Order: sequence, then C-alpha cells, then structure tokens
Amino acid sequence: MSLLVWIILFCLIGGVLSVLAAGLFLVLRVELRNRLLPHLVSFATGALLGAALLGLLPHALTAAGPEDMHAIPMAVLLGLLGFFLLEKMVLWRHCHADHCEVHAPGQSNRQQSAGTLILIGDGLHNFLDGILIAGAFLTDVHLGVVTSIAVAAHEIPQEVGDFAVLLHSGFSRGRALLYNVISSMTTVLGGLLAYYALQDLEPLLPYVLAVAASSFIYIAVADLIPTLHERVEGSATLQQIVLIAAGVLVIYLAHLTLH
Repeated sequence: MSLLVWIILFCLIGGVLSVLAAGLFLVLRVELRNRLLPHLVSFATGALLGAALLGLLPHALTAAGPEDMHAIPMAVLLGLLGFFLLEKMVLWRHCHADHCEVHAPGQSNRQQSAGTLILIGDGLHNFLDGILIAGAFLTDVHLGVVTSIAVAAHEIPQEVGDFAVLLHSGFSRGRALLYNVISSMTTVLGGLLAYYALQDLEPLLPYVLAVAASSFIYIAVADLIPTLHERVEGSATLQQIVLIAAGVLVIYLAHLTLH
C-alpha cells in the first residue's frame, strides 16, 4: 500500500470515523453518556501523552540529529505558546462535557454563534491534525499509525462536546452530524497538503513532529486534565489513573508491536 493511501486512510480514521463514533455515542441515554465520557477523557489523556512523549518526540530528536538537539525543545515550547494563543482566540476551543464555561446556557449572547465558532475551530484543528498525521507517516509508517490512534482517541470525546454545543445552538441532530462530518474532512485536506509539500521539505519534518507533540501535550494538560480534576473522590481518581495508564499502554504496545 502506498504512503499516500496510508495517509488518506488514517486521516479518515482520525477525522470522519471519530465523528461517526461520537454520533453513535450520543444515541446513548444521557445518564450513561455522562458516566462514560469522563472515562474516555482519561483514556485520551494517556494516549495523547504517550504518543507525544514515547513516539513523536523521540523520532523528532533522532531525525534532527545532535546539531539541532536544542532546536526541537524550542519548537515544542513555541508550539505550546502558539496553541495557548489559538485557544485564546477561540479557534482552538474544545468542550469535553455537555456544558462548559464558554458555552454555558446562561450566556445567551454567545449561544447562536457558538455553533459556528465550534465548526470553524474544529475545521482548523482537523486540518492541522491531518498535517501532523501526514508528517508522522512521512517519517515512519509505524509512527503514523500511533499518531493516528492518539488523534482518534482524543477526537471522540471532543466531538461529543462539539455535538452538545451544536445542539444547544439550535442545530438538529442530522445537521449537527452532517456539518461535523464536513468539518472532519479537513483532516484529509491537511494530510494531502502535507504529503505533497513536506516531501520536498524533508528538513522540516522533525519540527512538524515537535509541533505535533506540543499539540498533544497542550490538549492533554491544558484541556483534558483540568476536567479530570473536577472529580476529587478517591475512587474517581483511581479510575482516572488506571485509564490514563491504559491509554499510555495502548500507545506503547502499538508502537512496540508495529516495530
């Protein structure tokens, strides 16, 4: 199978299939959905951190070589600051529950625009995910698969939150699913762009991997982990630790098996 087919296939898995999975998740009763969602967020946290620290960063450092050893951590730092600024501009805003601070029901002046903003932000996010997936595949097919697993793991709880915002903004379930699928197709566009552009810019690949690592770390630490801190009881904390460890373990085993 050609590298381009790998990229398109796993961009679809990371984008469109995660949207469809989130749509099926919404069919569940609200009580069951609210009970399962925190577990998905815990697992996604571990998967993102595992992919960033066990897969992407080691490959970025190896590909860069000793002469650029300090440039890769700088790229990660700049990536973290960049994603912070993007989130400040609402283009990188994710909600992982049916209600969140930015889109709370009481904020009626934001209710109608919330759906549009979430689609714009999701489209940009998916486009960047496609670039990151393609960059990983261009470095190593096995790394591409691991990166795609991490993307899919965090996309499902994110898309559930996006669905909730769209429904709250007046979208029907059918329209919310349709627009989310359209938005997710930007993952493929990002992958195609990166495939044709990055092949001629091979020296940039380590930095693409570094930015991918920074995005995964930022989402896990700044977006997902704070939601986990909302539950402080001992049993919930133990469940979170086990599921985070499970997310890391799945990435580690996938990386080990594929190699």
